[in-house]
Amino acid sequence: MAKDKEEAPVEEETAAEETAAEETAAEETAAEETAQEAPAAPQRVAVQVDDSGASCSYANFCRVTGSPEELIIDFALNPQPMGVPSGAIDIDQRVVMNYYTAKRLLAALQMSVQRHEAVFGVLETDINKRVASQ
Repeated sequence: MAKDKEEAPVEEETAAEETAAEETAAEETAAEETAQEAPAAPQRVAVQVDDSGASCSYANFCRVTGSPEELIIDFALNPQPMGVPSGAIDIDQRVVMNYYTAKRLLAALQMSVQRHEAVFGVLETDINKRVASQ
């Protein structure tokens, strides 16, 4: 009987050690998963841009068309911004993008216009109202 009493605590200690080791391993795995899933703070990455080959043009006209996969934006200079143009408007630039990029562009443009309006006042897009108020 003395053997049984002596062996029982040894088995309990071994089971406790195994449980502690399993808990430690589980905690380490959980910590690794948490670190992978939710970073502490979003890091901003600076993207380098080379615009040395870019061309610049002015547009006061745009036309937006698209397909189920892509959005097509045409830019041009309308020589007659008041009323209906007498001739055809020549498209100078065409940008084709997917809808994910278009949505990011929309958000960036919206934020830029809101900042501009906060400083300089609301932009009136109806040219007749702009001209009449001056």
